[in-house]
Amino acid sequence: MLKFLRINSNITSIRRYLYIVRVLSSYGFDQALETMGLADVMVRSRRLFRKSLPDITRLTAAERMRLALEELGPTFVKLGQILSTRPDVIPQAFVREFEKLQDNVPSFPFEEVLAQIAAELRGPVEQFFADIDAVPLAAASIAQVHRARLLSGESVVIKVRRPGIVNVVESDISALMALAGLAERHVSGSELYDPVGVVREFARTIRREMDFSREAHTIEKFRDNFIKTPWMYFPRVYWEQTSRAVLTMEYVAGVKVSDEEKLRSQGLDGKLIARRGSDSFLEMVLNHGFFHGDLHPGNILILPDNVICLLDYGIVGRLDEGLKTFLTDILAAIVNRDMDEVVSLLLFAGDISDSLDTRALKRDLFNFIDGYYEIPLQEVEVGRMLMEFIEIITIYSIRIPTDLLLLAKSLVQVEGMGRSLDPTFNMVEHLRPFIVKSIREKFSPRRVSRDINQILVSYLNLARNIPRDLKEIINRVNRNKFKIDLEHRGLDKFTADFDRSINRLSTSMILAAMIIGSSIIMQTDKGPKLMGFPMLAFMGYSIAGIVGLWLIYAIIRSGRM
Repeated sequence: MLKFLRINSNITSIRRYLYIVRVLSSYGFDQALETMGLADVMVRSRRLFRKSLPDITRLTAAERMRLALEELGPTFVKLGQILSTRPDVIPQAFVREFEKLQDNVPSFPFEEVLAQIAAELRGPVEQFFADIDAVPLAAASIAQVHRARLLSGESVVIKVRRPGIVNVVESDISALMALAGLAERHVSGSELYDPVGVVREFARTIRREMDFSREAHTIEKFRDNFIKTPWMYFPRVYWEQTSRAVLTMEYVAGVKVSDEEKLRSQGLDGKLIARRGSDSFLEMVLNHGFFHGDLHPGNILILPDNVICLLDYGIVGRLDEGLKTFLTDILAAIVNRDMDEVVSLLLFAGDISDSLDTRALKRDLFNFIDGYYEIPLQEVEVGRMLMEFIEIITIYSIRIPTDLLLLAKSLVQVEGMGRSLDPTFNMVEHLRPFIVKSIREKFSPRRVSRDINQILVSYLNLARNIPRDLKEIINRVNRNKFKIDLEHRGLDKFTADFDRSINRLSTSMILAAMIIGSSIIMQTDKGPKLMGFPMLAFMGYSIAGIVGLWLIYAIIRSGRM
């Protein structure tokens, strides 16, 4: 039975793989697919999935890819949304287009909602909830949200995962991994962008997002981090009604931060909200190293007394001590116009190529800083400045941690909301005390002592391991087991084309031999006859004709006459 299920799963993945290729082909990405060695798959997928092609002649490549992702469904919409935070992987035109991707999906039936809740909580729905609103508050690709009431009378919201979405996502991840592997083998320069690594990271992100128990723990962690901050509020999680596919939280009634008219009518202070919001976000980043990664206005509610409540904790970012130090050092070096220090930090912390032109990088960074030199401090947008900085280093194929990219996008969102609430909002003023505190801690005696100890321990471990490693190398050499693995890139397509050409040449030689042999048999006029001709000669000519026509058809179809 398990073997059958595995086979069935593989068939589903193959069909999904062919469907993805067909959709990409229908949106004008034939050349990219051919580069990846998928020309034959494109022909087969068109036979299996016949559909009229959309009118794409007036669309840009970025627009066509956005439409393709929308047609491919929830997994690919999520992929596009995540890639919109990765300007180091895709061009800016694609980043801007992918930011338009929305989870425009219909809600699933209420009967399935009840069945999912009962299965996950392992009991009848009436055992956990007094009533559940049949009309969802929101529907997205992964889940939908319903308002409900507990048996104790408390008002809650239930986030319910879509039935079957896990299997769909896993099938799509399998197909994406196959495509990423082809891109690494066939597309020159793809190693700079690490397609397989990007898919692995996406798989990790979306699997975490589908696990609602993990999201519940995230809410609890944020609450613990801000336990002494009265103006930050986090919904209560009801663990008895929560599982991996069902999340039950306190219903919070508030005003969306983007509804400025309603904020004013209720006497809420926009300037105070902007200040509290920016300070809380910077505390998440620079103090806790754990921040909310999806701070668009729909995820922020304002409660009485200017209290801020955050929603939707599916996407979070993390900065360890090393990343926090790197961030503060980079910002300090940019402010001080010390380009040598900026380049040194990038070389130390970034994933760089061997062909990096440091002189050109310094020149572009100087031009970048000069563009901000005469701008008044209160007009500097830190988030956009950081995004522009990332765009520059991306041009030079310097890869930095993805959490820093998520941070830059979140900072843009926070700063934009701050300026909307308070036209005089100045993120630099809010950022300065955090950076000063971070620099002081970096050079404090306790921190310096700890860093020295870590360095000494590292060198001690290195010195301890060197004799053992040298001995291992010498032993391998003596046993003739010392191996050096070489990896070639970009030759797979050449090898495939060469094999195809050799096969065609071999087939042509066999056809020629069959024709010559049949002609010789025809001259002997011996053996059984068919319509007055030797039967063996007649069969030889027939087979040669059929195979020859097939060979001509294959050559014409490949487009290489």
